Amino acid sequence: MIFGRKKRKPITIPQKQVAQWKYSTCNYCSTGCSIELGLNDEGKVITSRGHAGADVNRGKLCIKGLMEHELFNSAGRGTQPLMRDRHHEAFVPASWDSALDHTADKIKEIQDKYGRDSFAVVSTGQLLTEEFYTLGKLVRGCIGTNNYDGNTTLCMASAVSGYKRSFGSDGPPGCYDDFEHTDCLMAFGSNLPEQHPIIYWRLKEAREKRSFPLIVVDPRVTMLAQFADIHLPITPGTDCVLINSMMHVIFKEGLEDREYLEAHTNGLAELEALVKEYDPVTAQHVCGIDEDTIRHVARIYANAGAAMGIWTMGINQSTHGSDGVANINNLNLVTGNIGKPGGTSLSITGQCNAMGTREWSSCSGLPGYRQLENEQHRQEIADYWGIDAEFFPDKRGMAQTDIFPAIETGQIKGLWLVATNPMTSMPNTSRIRKTLEKLDFLVVQDCYEDVETNQYSHVYFPASVWAEKEGCHTNTERRVNLTRNALPAYADSKPDFWIFNQMARRFDNGRVIRFPETAEGAFNEMRELSKGEERILDISGMTYDKLEAARGIQWPYRESDANEAPSELKGDQRLYTDGKFQTPNGKANLISVDFVDNNERPDEHYPFWMNSGRVVEHFHTRTRTGKIGNCNKFSPTPYMEMNPDSAEALGIEHQSYVRLASRRGDAVVMVQLTQRVPRNMVFIPFHFHDCVNRLTLGLLDPYSRQPAFKQCAVRVEPVDQLEAARLNAERRAF
Repeated sequence: MIFGRKKRKPITIPQKQVAQWKYSTCNYCSTGCSIELGLNDEGKVITSRGHAGADVNRGKLCIKGLMEHELFNSAGRGTQPLMRDRHHEAFVPASWDSALDHTADKIKEIQDKYGRDSFAVVSTGQLLTEEFYTLGKLVRGCIGTNNYDGNTTLCMASAVSGYKRSFGSDGPPGCYDDFEHTDCLMAFGSNLPEQHPIIYWRLKEAREKRSFPLIVVDPRVTMLAQFADIHLPITPGTDCVLINSMMHVIFKEGLEDREYLEAHTNGLAELEALVKEYDPVTAQHVCGIDEDTIRHVARIYANAGAAMGIWTMGINQSTHGSDGVANINNLNLVTGNIGKPGGTSLSITGQCNAMGTREWSSCSGLPGYRQLENEQHRQEIADYWGIDAEFFPDKRGMAQTDIFPAIETGQIKGLWLVATNPMTSMPNTSRIRKTLEKLDFLVVQDCYEDVETNQYSHVYFPASVWAEKEGCHTNTERRVNLTRNALPAYADSKPDFWIFNQMARRFDNGRVIRFPETAEGAFNEMRELSKGEERILDISGMTYDKLEAARGIQWPYRESDANEAPSELKGDQRLYTDGKFQTPNGKANLISVDFVDNNERPDEHYPFWMNSGRVVEHFHTRTRTGKIGNCNKFSPTPYMEMNPDSAEALGIEHQSYVRLASRRGDAVVMVQLTQRVPRNMVFIPFHFHDCVNRLTLGLLDPYSRQPAFKQCAVRVEPVDQLEAARLNAERRAF
């Protein structure tokens, strides 16, 4: 008997009559879980399950993956193209030909009047890789604008920039298997149990087999921090100070790997000179971690046989994000922990295919990690596509975070948004709302017609969702995996691949460049472009059938690898195992990172730090998970975590409503009292519209142009409870 109940209702699992299973890869976070979709006799997807034979997830899925099959018929799906002359008018249904013709004509009109770069394209990290490659071919080779970026600038740009500065190339050098070999793991601003539950399960399983210290650096007592051996509640935005002071201790006590440093790195003398200025006695007053703890952690890390550093948005989303990544790389180079089992700098990527857009979409360069600034690279791609290399710009244009201010100043007149929702995801969203109103022409391409940014579009393209298409993802550990087409496109929506191909035909170069009719055809082009002895991004040995058979293959996986061992469907687990890097002299760069404090800090008018992050039930701006009952019901409304002592001092009760105000805007949230945050901090999940990003600062990292979502100051004010409750009920309905 439980709490007086005499009759317990038994748990029952409904029978689902699956006639066929289709192979797929999860389309949420970057873990890269292999999924099987169950179809009934009528060809309808009725369930999903983890693939037990996949090395990544070994049959497991998080709540989002378990419910992913419900996406196909979820509310708000786009059913047909829509057009209107002004954003405040009603949409009118259109045919695909008329919508595509009109869009191509408007792009050409804007470019003829204001120049090629007056039209911008911003995509996502959630398309399939073949779609990214095709979009890059369309934008770089046909439309010709240099202002092309992805919303990965909001999450992974600092990781990309830091890897390039340190190692000469993007690409995480480690893998999940490193958990099985490491002797110390240090997590910076990463809350795996909620951000990437299956990666956390891999880590937890490794620690159960072989105990090793887990050190978590985070201002908040996250779920991962609760499981840690040591939690370092750092002052927001000061990770570089902590790492510099750790290296101060390592060099002072002779704990560095001097042999590795002298053989494989540049800039050693400069780094040693810099970190002498970061004595723990001084550093403790900046980063908030006492000097003895800094020394203790530095010794643990340096003395470990193998040590690895991982990070997510707590590092990337900062004005010092690129420096933070470079400094984690420094720490691992100084201790000889790059390119060996258990020793690595592993960026835990945010979106399901952020790696795919980094590799192939041409946002910041040209396909296959080629650079616009490199004349040979421009010529290689021009020759392969059959166009004049002079059509390409000789350097990268604006990042996403520079494109929106350029709309305000009139430099950008037209914009095409693909599967991204800046009305919720960009910092200072009240400013973004006014910015979108200034556009002469806005195209929104999305699976959902009710995505918030569509309020301001002139043309809407309904795109197919995930397994209504076919193609690949690349996950956090460089593993390329396949999604097979499971269903036809919903209503009159179309795969993004089809939309890009059709648009290309409406431009002069689109009749010169070959655009394959199938995703597999585009993949084969990518295989050809990836070949090269010195290229680390080599997928030439992969095929769709091999990817499905292996449940994903890590790159590099060269044609020669496939020929030598056709039954061994495994790429290289780690990069830089030979100590040779992608820099001009083959050595890694030690980047001397001097801390500059440009954060907005709490003061008498705005006394609280505001922090933000994910919750396990939701993904990004809730465009998808907000429609899934079993995801949304656990986290249906905007809320903030607040320390009970701070709440008592202000007379605030648990589960009451409050108004948060920053220097940029305000937001109404429900209060959840918890000891997970210190007295001078509040935490808000970032998924909700008209909430956290009305408050955020949005200063940009100078290298990556990524915004500082994590560090700003707010105050807490009373609000009318009945009006706030009405607003809450409105939001719960999505």
